[in-house]
Amino acid sequence: MKKTVQIEESEARKMYLTTTSPEFKQMLETTFGKNFLLMKVTDRIKTYEDACLELGEQPMDEKNLKELGLTNDEITYRKIKTITKALNEGWEADWTDSSQYKYYPWFSISSSGFVFFSMCYYCSNAFAGISSHFCFKSSELAKYAGEQFLPLYSDFIK
Repeated sequence: MKKTVQIEESEARKMYLTTTSPEFKQMLETTFGKNFLLMKVTDRIKTYEDACLELGEQPMDEKNLKELGLTNDEITYRKIKTITKALNEGWEADWTDSSQYKYYPWFSISSSGFVFFSMCYYCSNAFAGISSHFCFKSSELAKYAGEQFLPLYSDFIK
């Protein structure tokens, strides 16, 4: 008897990186391609829609949400939260662990407008002005998010 198994792409990546079975790894490479399985998260997620795809979620119906009374900043908050979750690939900040670094993008408003300025980290307390839902597991991801998704952060903060 032959059975078919369906595997989400994001799950295939996780299995590929954690499996100890060379046969299973080879099967995943044959099915998905080694380059696909080893692709960095920053190469996979360039848009909100990419983040939804990564998480297996449907993008929000913004028109419907606006009709229900949600404001642009509330919709943008949810987009950034989804993007952050996807870029972190399952990592979640442990706010009880003061030795765990948590990184976030830092922005500046100048005469040239709203710009990504740097990334920062904090390891014991969350600043009131920084949402804990927007922190990253690495400085590279915080920098990437701040630059790649600058228009979304700008819309949210305005």
